[in-house]
Amino acid sequence: MTFDRPLPTHLSPSRLQDFRTCPRRYQHASIDRIPQPASYAATKGRLVHHVLEHLYLLAAPERTIEAARALVEPACAAVLTDEVRSDLAMDDAMEARLLAETDAIIEIYVSMEDPREVDHEGVELRLSVTVDGVPLLGILDRLDRDDDGNLVIVDYKTGSLPNRRYDAQTFANTELYAALCEAGLGERPTKIRLLYVAQGEAIERAVTEPLLRARRTSAAESWQRISQYYSDGEFPATPSTSACRFCAYRETCRANGVPVPV
Repeated sequence: MTFDRPLPTHLSPSRLQDFRTCPRRYQHASIDRIPQPASYAATKGRLVHHVLEHLYLLAAPERTIEAARALVEPACAAVLTDEVRSDLAMDDAMEARLLAETDAIIEIYVSMEDPREVDHEGVELRLSVTVDGVPLLGILDRLDRDDDGNLVIVDYKTGSLPNRRYDAQTFANTELYAALCEAGLGERPTKIRLLYVAQGEAIERAVTEPLLRARRTSAAESWQRISQYYSDGEFPATPSTSACRFCAYRETCRANGVPVPV
């Protein structure tokens, strides 16, 4: 077959993760652009990210918990669109639950670090750079400067804590962000901090050349396969229980004859 839409001009870490999980998922999301309905978890994550992004646009002395709470209402206006509310079948009880959980996360977050003391280089920092022939695009939640003058990538997570036996998977996206920083800013971050703001815990990993080289190589190999599949007119489906469980395209694949696990 021939695709009606062009191959995307950039590859983001999240779309790269889609591809690695299942090439057909990448096709549906990035080429076919089939809309994914909002989920409660993703909506809560967007709401929290919106609040924290705008909190860090304030001058350091103004970044208080009161200021963060005052940002919830405009965040709701931006995130809880009519389409999102429809996808979630949101009623007053669900909205009240969402607001209560968001407020709890704000309180947990400010117990993890004092926003007034954070020295950052940027929030929602957009980087678009070609690395080893791959046109990468990433948006960093926050890029800090630590006490020693080194760059630190900070990523907010609103889900549960990961199994530390799978750190390679947990840090995969943010290590690619580190490669973007090195190529785009001319400076390699020395550390990655994942802030699990609903759990009150942070996990960190040092950035090393072997890790970045592995991420760059993997991205280059994936981009080559993406380009080949696009040229061939078919992205193979690789169904599995883990890959299909939370995929938004389960029914689309099933309708196209893919043996999606029950």
